[in-house]
Amino acid sequence: MTEKLFHDFPPVSTQEWEDQIIRALKGADYEKKLVWKTPDGLRIRPYYREEDLKEISYLDTLPGQKPFLRGTREDNNWLIRQGFIVEDSLQEVNARVLAALDRGVESVGFRLDPSREYNVEDMKALLAGIFLPAVEISFAGVSCDKPQVIHAFLEYLSRTETNPSQVRARFEFDPLGDAFFNGTQPAGEDLKVLKNLVEACSPYPQVRIVSIPGCRMQDRGSGIVQELAFSMAMGYEYIRLLTGMGISQNLAVRSIHFHMGMGSHYFLEIAKFRAARIFWSQVADSAISVHATASFWTQTAYDMYVNLLRGTTQAMSAAIAGVDSMEVLPYDCVIRNGSDQSYRLARNIQIILKEEAHFDQVTDPAAGSYYVENLTDSILKESRKMYGELLQKGGFLTSQGSQWVRDSIDRSRERRMQNLATRKEILVGVNQYPDPDEKAPEGLSTVCEEKWLRAAAGYEKMRLRTEQAGEIPAVFLLTFGNLAMCRARAQFAANFFGVAGFRIMDNNRFATVEEGVQAALSSGARIVVACSSDEEYEHAVPLIAESLGDDLILTVAGDPPCKDALVAQGINHFISLRSNVLETLHQYQNELGL
Repeated sequence: MTEKLFHDFPPVSTQEWEDQIIRALKGADYEKKLVWKTPDGLRIRPYYREEDLKEISYLDTLPGQKPFLRGTREDNNWLIRQGFIVEDSLQEVNARVLAALDRGVESVGFRLDPSREYNVEDMKALLAGIFLPAVEISFAGVSCDKPQVIHAFLEYLSRTETNPSQVRARFEFDPLGDAFFNGTQPAGEDLKVLKNLVEACSPYPQVRIVSIPGCRMQDRGSGIVQELAFSMAMGYEYIRLLTGMGISQNLAVRSIHFHMGMGSHYFLEIAKFRAARIFWSQVADSAISVHATASFWTQTAYDMYVNLLRGTTQAMSAAIAGVDSMEVLPYDCVIRNGSDQSYRLARNIQIILKEEAHFDQVTDPAAGSYYVENLTDSILKESRKMYGELLQKGGFLTSQGSQWVRDSIDRSRERRMQNLATRKEILVGVNQYPDPDEKAPEGLSTVCEEKWLRAAAGYEKMRLRTEQAGEIPAVFLLTFGNLAMCRARAQFAANFFGVAGFRIMDNNRFATVEEGVQAALSSGARIVVACSSDEEYEHAVPLIAESLGDDLILTVAGDPPCKDALVAQGINHFISLRSNVLETLHQYQNELGL
C-alpha cells in the first residue's frame, strides 16, 4: 500500500522546490525572507530533506551506545528535581522535602548557606526520613572554603550503612567556575581540596563532585553554542587537572557532571543537549551526566504567570532531548524564593509531561528529524570550533583564555539585549503584549542586583519608573481615515506604549481629523498618536500638529514615505517596527519629566 502511494506521487527534486520558492518570492531576497539567523549566528534553512542527513554521522546508533546521540541510557525516565533553600531550621526544610517527595519529587536539591559549616548532625536533620537509594540528592552552595559538607554527607552515609553503589548525589563544587565568574584564577589550595574530595568520594560510583556551570553562562546571556563549547572546555580542564594530580582518568571523568540551562529556543535546546552527548563522548570517552535548570535569564516579574508557559516549553525540550534530571523554576522566583503554590505548579509541569503526556515513554523522539538532526550537527560543529579556539588560548586556566570567554559572553549578552530592545527577540508580557493594567509585584524594586541580570531587566526598570511617577502618562490614539490601517496602527501603538506602562486611550475611528483633534485636546493626554495610512499622513499630520500646539507630543505611528517632509515641518516623533523600543520609550519618559 505504501509503495503504491509513493508511485502515485512522483518524487520532487530539491531544485524543483527551490525554483517554485523563487517564483513565489517574486524577486524578494531569499536569505532575508526565509533563512533564520539564530542569536549564535547559525544559518537555519526554511526546510530540510532526507538528502540533508547523508553527511551526518552516528544516525544509525541506538540509545545507550556511543557516541550517545540517541541517549546515554535505553529509557527516558529523567528525575524530577525541586530545590530547597536551607535558610530556616533544618527540621523545617526536611519537613518540606518529605512533603515534596510524597508529591512527585525524585531529586532533592539543597541550596546551602555558603557561610555556614555543616556537620554530620546537620546531615542527619536534613536527610531524616529520606530513603537515599530511592532519591537523588544535590547540594549547591559548597566551595573550597567550606568543603566540610561533603565530608559530613559521607560520614552520614557511613553511619547509616547505606550501600555505596545505591547512593546518587551531586555537588555543585566548581573552583574553576567560581574563579572564572569572579574574574580570578583558582588557587593551588583550592585544587588540592578538589583532589581530596574526589578521592574521598571514590567508593561511591554515582556521587559526582565537580559541576560544570553551563546554566550560569546562559543566565548571563550566552548563546547555545557558547554554553556548549565553554562547558565542554571546562570539563576537559577538570580532567586534565585531576589526572595531573594523580587521579585516574576513569575517576576524574566519573566525578564530573554538567549543570546546563534550558532556554526558550525550543528546537535549538533539544539539539544542544543531543550535541552535548556526542561532544562529551569525544572529549572524555564516556557518557555525559546532565542536570538541566529552567533559564533564569528568561524569567519575568511582570506577567509572571507566563513563566509557567516558559517553564513548560523549556522542560519539554529537555525531556525530548533526554537529560538525566531537571528543575523547573517557580514562576515567582524573581521576587521571592518561591511559594508553596509556585513550587507545586513547577513540580506538576514535569509530572504532567511524564504521567499525562508520557514523554518518558519514548527515547530520543527527535531521532531522524531532518530539521533536528541538522540542528544538532550544526551546533556540534560550531561548538567544536569555539572549543578549539579557547584551548588554543590556554583554556580557563589562563588569563587570556578566561578573558576571551568573558568577552565572548558579554558580546552575546549585548546582542541579545539589542534584539530585545528592537523586539527581534520577544518576551511576552514585557517587550510585547504587555498587560496594561498590571502593576509591579510587591518586592520587585528591592530585589538583589544579581536578579537584574535577566533579559527583562531594562524593560522592567523602565516600567517601574513610570509607575513611580506622580501620575501615569496617558497616550491618546487619534485614529482616522482607512479603517484597516488606522486600527492596525492603533493596536501597534497601544502595544508599543503599553510596554512602558503608559495609560492607553484607544478609539475605534473618528469620522474626521478635526473630531479626533478635539477629542485629543479634551482627553488630558500628554501624547497623541496619529494612526492612519501612509497616504493620509502627508496632508493630515501637519494639520493635527498645528491644532494640538507645542504642549502635546504628537507621534506618528509608522514609517511613511513622507517622513522627511513631516520632519521638515517640525514633526519629530515616529514609532515603527524599526524603532528601538527601549531607547524610544526612555526618550518619552525624559520628555515627560518622569
